[in-house]
Amino acid sequence: MTVTLSDRRTEPRPGPAADRRRTGWRDFRHAYRGFVRTVGLALLVLVALDVVLLLERHRYAREAARLRANMSDVERRRTDAILAADEDRMRMTVELARRRAMGDRDLHLAVAVDSGRLTLERDGARLRDMRVEVGPARRVGAPPDTLHIAAPRGARTVAQVLGPDDAWEVPRWVYVDRGLPVPDDRLVKGALGARAVLLSGGTVLYALPSAGPLNDPAYVMPGAIRVRREDLDAIVANVAPGMTVYLY
Repeated sequence: MTVTLSDRRTEPRPGPAADRRRTGWRDFRHAYRGFVRTVGLALLVLVALDVVLLLERHRYAREAARLRANMSDVERRRTDAILAADEDRMRMTVELARRRAMGDRDLHLAVAVDSGRLTLERDGARLRDMRVEVGPARRVGAPPDTLHIAAPRGARTVAQVLGPDDAWEVPRWVYVDRGLPVPDDRLVKGALGARAVLLSGGTVLYALPSAGPLNDPAYVMPGAIRVRREDLDAIVANVAPGMTVYLY
């Protein structure tokens, strides 16, 4: 058999280049449609949250500028001095609570408010580390009867541990904050979930309940700390009235 020169030129060259597959974005999108949609939705949610935060920041800055414009020079200086003193006092409170938690040899709870972590500790050793959600600072209630709720800081003690059969009187402002009608009887069984820990000063550690106005995964009660149900069930046997809880 005679092979001509033209036959040699038309024969494919063997090698890895002949088997190489080139896929583009269209092929990837068709192959992983669910993944692409999930990532796209997550990006849209993050962008929406950023926009909301920017709008809130702009609103607060505009309101602060309006209030300062109506003040005299003496009132401005006095307000600045009060705000600076409050900020220094808060930093001192947070640092003191952190140091006391590190040096406490007894069994205690420590809540890192900014990072959303709750730990069960003893003598510097972390026995359990849990992720929590801290309720945002908010002015609640209906004018003129309003109340500013801030994230809890400092050292508290456990006042009471609630079980599945215990009822809790839901504050009136919770219904108002949620846009719900305020019932005559606000004592709700399981309003804080199957397990809850009440601290001195009114701070609450609770799990997502199945009844009452707090039964909403998207809503965390301002000034409170929501713990995963399984985490709260795991530590509640070691929590008793009088135990120290550090919030920093």
